[in-house]
This record gives sequence, C-alpha cells and structure tokens, in this order.
Amino acid sequence: MDEAGLWAAELESMFARVAGRFSRVDLRWRMRDHLRGLLAPVERRNGWHLAEYAGHRGPAGFQHLLNGASWDADALRDDMQQYIADQLDCPDGVLVADDTGFLKKGTTSAGVQRQYLGTAGRTENCQIGVFAAHATAKGRALVDRKLYLSKSWTGDTDRCRAPGIPDNHGFATKGELARAMILRTLAQTTWTEAADRRSCSRTGPGAPGRSKRRAAGSEGPAGPGGVRLGRESRGLPPAPARMGERSYGRRRAASRSR
Repeated sequence: MDEAGLWAAELESMFARVAGRFSRVDLRWRMRDHLRGLLAPVERRNGWHLAEYAGHRGPAGFQHLLNGASWDADALRDDMQQYIADQLDCPDGVLVADDTGFLKKGTTSAGVQRQYLGTAGRTENCQIGVFAAHATAKGRALVDRKLYLSKSWTGDTDRCRAPGIPDNHGFATKGELARAMILRTLAQTTWTEAADRRSCSRTGPGAPGRSKRRAAGSEGPAGPGGVRLGRESRGLPPAPARMGERSYGRRRAASRSR
C-alpha cells in the first residue's frame, strides 16, 4: 500500500473510533466528509466550499452538524486525546499550553472584546483561546482547547446567553484554563509503554518503562499548579527573538549593514 493509501486507511480507523459519539448514521457521514474537507486543499474552508468538495448540494448538512445536531464535543475530545496518546506516546513527551488570538470584526461572538493580541503585537478586537498540545519526537498534535472569557463577559449573564454560554460559566484566568486542561489530559489518558511497541525517534528506540508526561510552557514563570505561562498569557508583548521570519530577516540585514 502506498503512503496515500496508508493515510486513508488510518483516517478511516480514526473515524470508526469516534463514530459512536454521533447518534445517527447521517451525522457520522457528515462528520467524516467535513473533516476530509478540512484536510483537503480547498480554496476556502467555509460551508459552501467544503460542501462542494464533498459533493453535497449545499452547506445545510454541515451547518446542522456544527450548529444544531446533538453530540458531545468534550467526549469526542477525550477519544482523540487517547488516539493521539496511542500514536505519539514516547518517554520524551510533553504537554504544551499556550494561548493565541483570533481577529474579529463584530461584538457578539463569545469572548470577543478589545484585548492584547500577540499575533498582531497590539490591542485588537479579538477572541482569545487557550490550547494544549502533545509533543514528542514522533510528532505533535492539539489535544484540548478552551475559549477565554474575561470578567466583562462572565459578569454579564444576558451577554453570555446570546452566543449560548451557560449561566454557570465562571471566570478563569488563562493560566487556570491551561492548568485544568493539562490535569484533565493527564488524568483521563492512558499512557502506554511506547518503547515496547516502536521507536520513539529516528535514531533509536526510546528508553524502556512507562512514559511520563510533564507540562511545559513556552517561557516565563510558573502559573497555577506549576504550569509555565507564555508571555502573551501574562499580558506581555512577544519576545523579539520570536517575532517571526520577516522580523528576523530585518534584524539580520541591519546587523550586516553595520
């Protein structure tokens, strides 16, 4: 079987693993088609383009899957966390937590407000999400996510109800969200003895024994529970050394001209 066939077979195996989270067969097929579209070289990943790629007559099926159908996103997350652990487990593995922002134009999306956006380097109208990833020598993958809601949101019940935020959703700092995600991942996921099954790196097998996970952040002092927080989580601008390739190129060119 060629590489494309191996990828397709593994994707079908993953679909079978989570199919039970969707109560109806049509929802399972829509979930499958939607994910295939997200992974495909589609020009724009919106409802119409994904539906066209999947051969659907319109985006109504995908819209119902995301907005109206009944399925448990957190239960699906738990399934995927275990799948990722099975695929990437290795003694050198770490769980990495950090936050990032998404520019928005309106004011009604959950959590949106003017706040510091690290990717833009300034205060913008945006949403902030906190993410956790599992990284080993074999690869990396996101394992959890949580939308950050400021006190201006959690203290306004009517505002929260409009986008569907539960009334009992309390305020949590980004560090607290990161800590909760990491502790939940460690508690709910079974870490296998990867060294007994496959190599943990290209140069040789990993050390024997049960894999251990440690929490890691990008930099900075430890937050609640020992989780390290990135600069953006602490309300600081990004470090100059991490401003991206273009910034690095300008600094390098300037140093050469001296």
